[in-house]
This record gives sequence, structure tokens and C-alpha cells, in this order.
Amino acid sequence: MKKFSRREFIKWAVAGTGVCSCSFLDWPDPVSALRLWGAGVARAEGGHLKEEMFYRKLDSLRIECETCPRRCKVAEGKRGYCGNKENRGGKYFSLVYNKVCAAHVDPIEKKPFYHYLPGTLAFSIAASGCNFSCKFCQNWEISQARPEDIPHDFLTPDQAIEICRNQSIPTIAYTYSEPTVFYTSMYDMAKTARTAGIGSVMISNGFMNEIPLRELCKQLNAVRIDLKSFSDTFYRNICSGELAPVLATLKRLKEIGIWFEIIALIIPTLNDNPEDLQRMCAWIKANLGPDVPIHFSRFHPMYQLQNLPPTPVKTLEMARETAFSAGLHFPYIGNVPGHEGENTYCFSCKKVVIRRIGFEVVENSLEKGTCKFCHQPIAGVWGKKQIRL
Repeated sequence: MKKFSRREFIKWAVAGTGVCSCSFLDWPDPVSALRLWGAGVARAEGGHLKEEMFYRKLDSLRIECETCPRRCKVAEGKRGYCGNKENRGGKYFSLVYNKVCAAHVDPIEKKPFYHYLPGTLAFSIAASGCNFSCKFCQNWEISQARPEDIPHDFLTPDQAIEICRNQSIPTIAYTYSEPTVFYTSMYDMAKTARTAGIGSVMISNGFMNEIPLRELCKQLNAVRIDLKSFSDTFYRNICSGELAPVLATLKRLKEIGIWFEIIALIIPTLNDNPEDLQRMCAWIKANLGPDVPIHFSRFHPMYQLQNLPPTPVKTLEMARETAFSAGLHFPYIGNVPGHEGENTYCFSCKKVVIRRIGFEVVENSLEKGTCKFCHQPIAGVWGKKQIRL
């Protein structure tokens, strides 16, 4: 396999930023990256079906999916809301098992993770489908597509591990669309990768049921959750989802003890209300603690919300100050390269301990997870050591 430099990977990976701080759209054929890396992958035409891990059988060959709170009841020959699972003869099968429609190597900061192995790379993959229908989705071409609508390639866990080892990549990221809807594939890959010494992180909307979440976290190293608003009306009208299950997921992640970070995309006129942001930050402090990083990210007009302007930087600064006022230690500003809100500050001595420009770490003043200036422990995963929330 050809060896590529970190500089080459980053050149490809950071081209274009957007709503979710992750993009595969700069490739004419996203999965062509796999063939470029020589992992022996092949175009997926039909192929192997895998029975889903979480569903129950009903009468008349119907099933009820138990992976996410939608709990779709699916008749024989039909699919659920996400469109990538199908009831065949009373059994529920994934149509995207070991298949990917997008594959990139990204800086881990692009997910964004700021307190998980800073300065490293992640092999980022996705299959089509989502259990939300967000009007502002950057990656709607894959999240709102069925498997037959866009090209997929086969990618086995062993092939993903080979790519990571040959390029010295420590992490596989399940991202871009919604990993919950390709749960079985993600679970098996993360489990295999863990035994091979490769970490796994999930970038998710958090709309997952409790038992699948707990089982999955046994195989993951970190999770990043979209907290799209603190308004259930926003979730229902803009995302076709619900707020309460997402909050439940966040509380469970805290209980489980896995590292997690939160992103809140701030959209002008829709979820930038100061009172809602105050309630959100107060809830995070009370239920998750002060050390959970929260990334206030800048919206850019996209998909069905192209009539709205980009988020004013002052609005993001207001959100960050609101988080500080609520007692949160690590609020960030995202999608504004060069802003001081990209940096990690020691909450004790107030000095910069990780300095960033965009997705690049330009200075790291942590020593074994502590501030080198005042020796305050900083919560995060720094190498093999996790300083817990």
C-alpha cells in the first residue's frame, strides 16, 4: 500500500468546512479514497445481508426495531424510517453491513474532538441513512439517501484496520451520516478494531435506545453528540426528532464513564435564543458536570435553510460566555478559524494549554493530562490516560 504523509491527508481532509464540521463532498467519488489506499475494497453491488442486533418479532411477519426511539414497526418486505434496513420474511436485515459510501482521513479536531488524542488523525467512514431529517444537514446527499441511491464500497473491519495501521492512524470514526442506523456494522468493526489496538469514536445525534447504547460503549473510546437545541419544538419541526431521548443519552454517557463531547450548531433565529442557551448550559452543568466540552459551531446556509445567514461571530461569543457563566470549563467556538475560542484554556490559571488554528494543533502545553503551568488536571483522553469527567 502506498504510504501518504500526514500533510497530504490533511490537505485532502480539511478542504471545506460546514455545518457539521465534517465533509466528504470535496471528493467526486468519496469511496475512491479506499481504492487509492489499496485496501482491496470492491464496489458493493447487492451483497451480504446481516441480521440486525436489536429488534423484536411481531405478528404477521412484522418486526419492531429497537435500536432507536422511533421503534419503527415494519411489515414484511418494507423498511423503517432510516431506509437502510429491511424486513425479509420476518427478520430485520441491514442493507449496508460492511459497506461505506464515504471514507476520509480527518484530523480528530474536525469531528470535533478537542480533548481526545489532540493532533491525531481519524479514519472516517459512513453508510447512507439517518433517523433524523434535519433541514440544515450538510451531508444530506448521504444521510437522506437509501443504499441503492448512491455508490457504496465493501469495507471489512480487517481492511479498515489495515488502512489505520499502514497510515499510523489510531482511531476509526463513524460519522458523516448517522451511525445509529448502521449500528450492527459499526459495532462489529469497533469490536474487531479494539482487539487490534485501534480506537473507535462515534459522531451521533444521540437518538439511540439505552440497551444498544450501553452495548456499543463497551467497544467505543469516545462519543461526540449533537445537541441541536434545547427546544423540543425545534427538534420536531427542524429535525423530525425529539429532545428528551438525546438528553437521556447524554446522562447515560456520563453514567457509563466514556469520554464524550457536545456540539451545538447555532442557527440564526432558530436556536440562538439566549434564554434557551442559558437553560442548556445550566442543564449540562447540573447533569453532566463542568468538564464536558461544548462546541458552539457556526452555521452556514445549507440544504433547506439556505435563506438564513451565517451565524454572527458575536452570537457564538455570547453562547460561549453563557457557558462560562454557567460554570462550564471548556466551551469552544467552531467553524471560525483563528478565533481564540478554538483554544483550550486551563480553568485554574487561565493560560492556553492547547492552541489551535482551524483543525491544526500548533501548541500543546499539557503534560500527562495536566496544565504544565499550574499542574491542574484537564479532563480528556490524552494518550493512554483518561482524566474522567
